[in-house]
Amino acid sequence: MKKITALIPCYNEAGAIAELIAAFPRQRLRDAGYVLDILVVDNNSKDNTAEIARAAGARVITEHKQGKGHAVRTGFYNIADDTDYVVMLDGDNTYRPEEILRLVEPLESGFAKVIVGSRMHGRIEEGSMKALNHFGNRLYSRLVRSVYGVMVSDTLTGYFAWTREVVETLRPHLHSAGFTIEMEMVTKMARLGYGIYSVPVTYHNRSGASSLHPLRDGALILREYFRNLHWRPAPTQPAAVYTPALAGTSILQESQEHENA
Repeated sequence: MKKITALIPCYNEAGAIAELIAAFPRQRLRDAGYVLDILVVDNNSKDNTAEIARAAGARVITEHKQGKGHAVRTGFYNIADDTDYVVMLDGDNTYRPEEILRLVEPLESGFAKVIVGSRMHGRIEEGSMKALNHFGNRLYSRLVRSVYGVMVSDTLTGYFAWTREVVETLRPHLHSAGFTIEMEMVTKMARLGYGIYSVPVTYHNRSGASSLHPLRDGALILREYFRNLHWRPAPTQPAAVYTPALAGTSILQESQEHENA
């Protein structure tokens, strides 16, 4: 049996996380030859997200530094040693865990090492994505395809699948704190030589309010796009170091390179 780690970064998702965890198709995964490890990274929530996730059967760790980027990077350093594939989806129940095999199959077949779940080529529930967000995502995706040369149709998706190799290669190079993490991952994976391919996914209305500010975060995402145009991994680039802390808490120490950026 191969292992899939489902990585779920969360901030104040008490209203959605139990339903999300329950929706994973455990029996279909077992029938297909996979065991599932659900890893919830609680990003210092002010509600009881962590307790609900743990009661629903997830493995829960805490990242106290606020921001999705911090939560994602901490998750990357806490995947189980025997993980074969890592699938990430948001904790707000906008993506369907039932579609996880759609993302994993191209990895298993050897077609690709990175798959993104594309809302742009999938099914977007009415009202789930604002017109400005829709336009910005299409613009960013076109820019990434044109300049970075990867076939991605939804750069800002929250639904990713990777082989373990990609996660381990990518994670020392990630430094984003917030919602620029998707753009950083996509552009740096392209510069690391990984092909990125899309499969269609469903996108629902989220539970609760979003923390994303379209104009402010959109400008930061565009800056990340330009920032990585000439990025290449340095042969001696220092890696981020995962340092175990107390009782289920993980701390990610960023590289000196980023501190001096």
